[in-house]
Amino acid sequence: MAHYFSERPQTGSRPGEVNLVLPDLHLRLETDSGVFSPERVDLGTRILLESVPPPPQEGDLLDLGCGYGPIALTMATRAPGATVWAVDVNRRSLELTARNAQSHGLDKVRPIHADEAPEDTKFRAIWSNPAIRIGKPALHAMLTRWLTRLTPDGVAYLVVQKHLGSDSLQRWLGEQGWEATRQASRAAYRILKVTR
Repeated sequence: MAHYFSERPQTGSRPGEVNLVLPDLHLRLETDSGVFSPERVDLGTRILLESVPPPPQEGDLLDLGCGYGPIALTMATRAPGATVWAVDVNRRSLELTARNAQSHGLDKVRPIHADEAPEDTKFRAIWSNPAIRIGKPALHAMLTRWLTRLTPDGVAYLVVQKHLGSDSLQRWLGEQGWEATRQASRAAYRILKVTR
């Protein structure tokens, strides 16, 4: 079965387009089948982008699980002096993010496969609508891998649906030694703020 978290989706290509309209930006984004939420910008992603404070204006930022790029491109638009790493395992998603960044002139977006990201880069901010459906062990391993790369003053914002385990994830993060607080809650989605 094909999943949006497969490296090379077997689903045939069905190109599409969505509009991301926020108070401060309007982005037209190419999408395709075999990636996360190709018909519309996912509600959780939209709530995240409407709820978080502006990203740091310089340094390295991370969109973990970038899909076709709505979070990465928003970060890059809001922080033009920063480098935004758009990480995913899905090669089709990475190609779409690269094309979407190019079409909007956002040349500081760096789409890269999770296994190819430079190990020494530290992130001042991580924004993510994490792939909850990969299962708890894989989710915990992914978050552990990337959250440990926050700078000492770095902050991560994760959007998680309440019915898909946001409260248990918040507890788990606390048990791992992270400061995890609920930043916002809307339409059954929680925005978790995670710091060291």
